[in-house]
Amino acid sequence: MFKSLLNFFDKFEDKVRGRLSHLPILYSIIGGVAVVLFWRGVWHTADILQAKGGILGFVFYEPINMIIIVFVLLATGLMVSVFIGDTVLMSGLKHQKKIGDKTEKEIEEEEIQLESIKATVREIKKEVDEIKEAIEKK
Repeated sequence: MFKSLLNFFDKFEDKVRGRLSHLPILYSIIGGVAVVLFWRGVWHTADILQAKGGILGFVFYEPINMIIIVFVLLATGLMVSVFIGDTVLMSGLKHQKKIGDKTEKEIEEEEIQLESIKATVREIKKEVDEIKEAIEKK
């Protein structure tokens, strides 16, 4: 039952995303509103649970909740990726400049490197295809 439900939503999401990707402004508006309303719901739910008092009131008391959530974010590895982002982190580790800080010459050099890599990949693909053909003929 759960697997079929998961499969349905997976296919549904693919269809919706496929259609909305052709309308990026509408897609961003729908996505933005949905994200804000999701977090609004989380916020209000936390407020309701805190108002109940007892252990829930303690857990959802803001300072305690922040400590718990920081621990959860650190434990799951989401603290860095959500607040900094993988691209920013990786570019910092590689000592890369932001695209706005790069000179035109540096961008052109990167484009040349990318074209060289693409050409190499095409050559490798051609060789692999030739090897496959040779194996199939035997």
